[in-house]
Amino acid sequence: MLMDLIKARHSIRKYTNEQISREDLQTILEAGNFAPNAGGGQRSMVVAIHNKELAAHVGKMNMANFDRTHLAGSFVSKEQPSTIDDPSIKNGFYDAPTVICIFAQNNFMFKTADAFCMAENMILQATELGIASCIISRGYETFDNEEGRKRMKEWEVPEGYMCQCFVILGYIDGEQPHSKPRKPGRIKVIEQEVPYGSGNMS
Repeated sequence: MLMDLIKARHSIRKYTNEQISREDLQTILEAGNFAPNAGGGQRSMVVAIHNKELAAHVGKMNMANFDRTHLAGSFVSKEQPSTIDDPSIKNGFYDAPTVICIFAQNNFMFKTADAFCMAENMILQATELGIASCIISRGYETFDNEEGRKRMKEWEVPEGYMCQCFVILGYIDGEQPHSKPRKPGRIKVIEQEVPYGSGNMS
């Protein structure tokens, strides 16, 4: 069931050296291609890096000039430490052997929503295939430089597009992490209309 996949998915930041198969990668990419997108415009495009060495290089580009000063006091995970938790991490993709870069039109209002819908489809499909994954941000910062623009040109990314996020893929090194308890009070269901101005608007 879909709910089982949703609950089984975790953000993984520790990977083995084993590469995922091209067949599994194609299945994951197809799942992303059928993600919801604003107005059915299909404006996002992806570049899949199915090469561990290149993935690691772009991962270091992702970490270049990463400023941790505004993240003081932040914490993500003991089981799966992030770049926020561990300053010694130099690869923003955590040594995952495959990285999917999701690009979108930079002047499109819903570019970020489109990209993350695509990413969500991909990580759920990866979970079904037994492949670990994580969504990574700092897409703009990764490619907003001379090398980044050169890479985008080599990859035939259309003019006016910019990377919105990444999906990293591989096989987990170690045990699956535990899900954090869900915080209460984050979901409300309204079934009865309350007249505006009644003083009972909470």
